[in-house]
Amino acid sequence: MNVDVAKNLHEVLGNLPKEVRLVAISKYHPNEYLETAYNEGQRIFGESHEQELAQKQETLPKDIEWHFIGHLQTNKVKYIAPYISMIEAVDSYKLLKEINKQAAKNGRIIKVLLELHIAEEETKYGLTLDDCRDMLEKGEWKDLGNVQICGLMMMASNTTEISLIEKEFDTATSFFDEIKVKFFADAPEFKERSWGMSHDYKIAIKHGSTMVRVGTTIFGPRVY
Repeated sequence: MNVDVAKNLHEVLGNLPKEVRLVAISKYHPNEYLETAYNEGQRIFGESHEQELAQKQETLPKDIEWHFIGHLQTNKVKYIAPYISMIEAVDSYKLLKEINKQAAKNGRIIKVLLELHIAEEETKYGLTLDDCRDMLEKGEWKDLGNVQICGLMMMASNTTEISLIEKEFDTATSFFDEIKVKFFADAPEFKERSWGMSHDYKIAIKHGSTMVRVGTTIFGPRVY
């Protein structure tokens, strides 16, 4: 199957304002596709399976920033802690604590995003807005010196109903503003709003996103 990764990548980048960064979602795609994107200047790649990520991390250039974007089980954190740049899908305090523990073992500070569950879909993971507020209110996260909370991540409903997608992105943006003021006013690193995927990233850009996660549009259908 012939996919023009370079052309696709530049088309997506051409749609992004300079303040929005691209996470190229490379899970289930072969190394050669990633190498093509890398040679075109792409440096941030997103993976969601620890074993696949480990193989890619070993064989691909060392200046790649790997983002873990899928549901992460606590028992898998230790495998990615030595090298992961950002864990985008922190959906519980328990996971945050484990990331802190494994980051400390590796003498690192790992950047994370808190994942919100806004879409009315059972298949989605994430903290409800109230759970997220409660966790931040309790304040225990402030003692975790080896994680740096850099913002929020969410997935909109998988629907063609644009008004619903817009509403969910706006909910996430206003929640970001709320907790930025309340908990992260003195934290310049708390600035990322990771929403928007292949089918809705153009909408996400208009609704507060600073980081879009695009895979299929660049690399074609996944090869399982």
